[in-house]
Amino acid sequence: MTVKLHIKNNHAGPDTFPSTPESEPVFTISMEKYEQVAARFPQLAAQLEVFVDWDTDHWEESMRDTEILLTWNLPTENLAQVAPRLKWIHCIGAGVEHLCPMDWVPEGVTITNNKGAHAAKAGEYALMSVLMLHNRMPAILTNQRNAAWNSLFSTPIEGKTVGLIGVGSIGGGAAVELHKMPVHIIGVSRHGKPHPRVHEMVAMDQLDAVLPRMDYIFVSLPATPETLGLFNQERLRSLKPGAGIVNVGRGSTFDYQALANLLASGHLSGAIIDVFDEEPLPHDSPLWSVPNFVVTPHVSADDGDNYVPITLELFFKNLQRYLAGEDLINVVRPELGY
Repeated sequence: MTVKLHIKNNHAGPDTFPSTPESEPVFTISMEKYEQVAARFPQLAAQLEVFVDWDTDHWEESMRDTEILLTWNLPTENLAQVAPRLKWIHCIGAGVEHLCPMDWVPEGVTITNNKGAHAAKAGEYALMSVLMLHNRMPAILTNQRNAAWNSLFSTPIEGKTVGLIGVGSIGGGAAVELHKMPVHIIGVSRHGKPHPRVHEMVAMDQLDAVLPRMDYIFVSLPATPETLGLFNQERLRSLKPGAGIVNVGRGSTFDYQALANLLASGHLSGAIIDVFDEEPLPHDSPLWSVPNFVVTPHVSADDGDNYVPITLELFFKNLQRYLAGEDLINVVRPELGY
């Protein structure tokens, strides 16, 4: 007996994911890509009946007998009636705030996410961005736009303190790479549990106590009610003069106007920001012209060549557990939103 798997891809558009045409091939799970990875898991693949779809072209007719859904998003209304056999939804992203609140989840349906798929790429981005901040690249790029030849010198990074705000898969990947540098790493997480590549770990309720010690912060928090507006003007002002900021989590955790003001005043030295409330960032957004503020278009943690294979490998490893009746990994907790 086979298990029906429905793979839902999205065409790129400003109101969906992926949002840009160039990103569509990165996240599209075609039958060809599926078969390439499935060949490495022949015993598991033999137990699947696979239907690859776009948007909701064949949604209702296919979901009638679908047991597993692999997707970014989905129509949630009356899901129990539309998909009466559905047992497992795997989201191809790490963040699931676009599916919240999860009061639509039918009883008996488990949701998992792509936690772990982003660690390697995010770690390299973290190393790059912290070194960019330390070498004053945001200011140098601002000077370039203004055709200003100002000699901005820096020193080796030894002895600086880097804060990782969020030490999950992405923050953990950052820790692996930054640990190679002669810096002191402070990690802040909801639970504060030790991490092998973090020198000092504290729980989130100690954030305000450790922020003033940090030269650079790398933020990789999910969008939840607890993180909404976490980095407001007061908290940003508590950072030491000349500190730098990287955000790869979600735009909702920051007051970007307050950040812009502190960059303009010189209190903060630079920011490298990969995530925004509205993406793509509108052409007329004032953030494009904030001094010492670098915009990257939500590319910090996604492997441009291998995102789909990484996703499918993670899926097949979880499928083995599913078929064996074992607990799945990366289970989303609806009450926490991640």
